Amino acid sequence: MVLGTTLIVVLRYALNEGSILLQEAVLYLHAVVFMLGIPYTLKADGHVRVDLVYSRLGPRARTVIDLIGHVLFLLPVAGVLLLYSQSYVARSWRILEGSSEVGGIPGVFLLKTLIPVLAVLLVLQGLAEIARGIRTLRDARRD
Repeated sequence: MVLGTTLIVVLRYALNEGSILLQEAVLYLHAVVFMLGIPYTLKADGHVRVDLVYSRLGPRARTVIDLIGHVLFLLPVAGVLLLYSQSYVARSWRILEGSSEVGGIPGVFLLKTLIPVLAVLLVLQGLAEIARGIRTLRDARRD
């Protein structure tokens, strides 16, 4: 993406040339990184928390808060995203939607497919996190 963006800038400002295809390729790569990076970041516990209370809590309380968040927020949002994206993506596949720009990438339908893929991966990772949290709480009770 960095090389693509650099090439876009060099083409535009040094050679006074543009490339819709290259610009869209960088946009698509950016979308792929974010859409597939969200579930991975959840797995790696890498999401930014701006909660001053959470950081002061013990491991058990943090686990309970994470479980509540996963059950009440993550799974419902991912479920709604999956439910509502299906017709949107199906419509795009039916017409094999391409770029609205001349010379653009003719695969918008592929990019839109990442929306339900993201939702499914979030549900799966959310369920894994819930199972991990329950196991952590169960193990803490035994100690």
